[in-house]
Amino acid sequence: MLLNRDIMNDNFKPANNVVRFIADQTKQRRNKSNLRSRLFRDKVTAKLMMVLTFGFLLSAILIGFGLYMRSRPLLEGRSVFELIMSTGWKPLKHQFGFLPFIMGSLWVTALSVTIALPLCLMTAIYLSEYAPKKIKRIIMPMVDLLSGIPSVIYGVWGVLIVVPFVEKIIAPLFGVYTTGYGVLAAGIVLSIMIFPLLLNVIGEVFNTVPEDQKNASISLGATKWQTIKFVLMRKSLPGIIAAIVLAISRALGETIAVLMVCGNIPIIPRSVLDSAYPLSALIANNYGEMFSIPLYESALLFAAMILFVMIFLFNALSRLILIRVERRII
Repeated sequence: MLLNRDIMNDNFKPANNVVRFIADQTKQRRNKSNLRSRLFRDKVTAKLMMVLTFGFLLSAILIGFGLYMRSRPLLEGRSVFELIMSTGWKPLKHQFGFLPFIMGSLWVTALSVTIALPLCLMTAIYLSEYAPKKIKRIIMPMVDLLSGIPSVIYGVWGVLIVVPFVEKIIAPLFGVYTTGYGVLAAGIVLSIMIFPLLLNVIGEVFNTVPEDQKNASISLGATKWQTIKFVLMRKSLPGIIAAIVLAISRALGETIAVLMVCGNIPIIPRSVLDSAYPLSALIANNYGEMFSIPLYESALLFAAMILFVMIFLFNALSRLILIRVERRII
């Protein structure tokens, strides 16, 4: 019996080897097929992401081109320099000077960032380096809540609280009469609006600084403030600049809240107590209502193109500055 079993096993060995060989070949083919499928999916995904990336870039170019094409009637017979540097705004007489609106946008944006940036830096330093975790858990949701409030509510708050405060308290301190509607009121309201954006970005930048570097500074005898000044702030400088760029871009494009408190008078502001008329407020106030006046629609779209170019140039310039700062730090 044992001899018969050995003979049977010897007879089945070639068959078993054939089955194993076929199974191995089938498995290799499946693996090759799966590999080709994965490589194909990877290529398709990469191409799709490339198309989407260039699609976003193309959309920005199309926006600028569309604004230019709709602004061409205004540009016929007028130079861009003449329109930008003129101060007279009399649409009925075909006088379209955009300098007061450009200066109004710059005044309001600069003042809002000037107010918000120091507050955000001090708050971010406190939350990052000094505040207990319980305080962070309370403050950060409240800050996020500020970012979710509609801009029209900020505008109403500015009309009811900030404008009377400027008119009755701030202006008399300088011996100036004002209605309260102006650059200062708009800057205060806008600074509160960009505060959550600045604080969140700067706070995240501070959290990326390695603890080992801060501990090494303290171990060498530096105080807590010296560590913050020479380690935390220095390492975070590129991120802080990026946060400022985002805040300025947000401030330049803000419309409803600024429109409600800036005064909307087309003059070049001489002080923060003067009225202003930013480009975004001009477009929101008049688009769709004054098209019976020749060239008015073209003028408003030219204002939108100016705002578009301002934000684009500012972001490009800020990017160059950021690259130089990163090189110096490295």
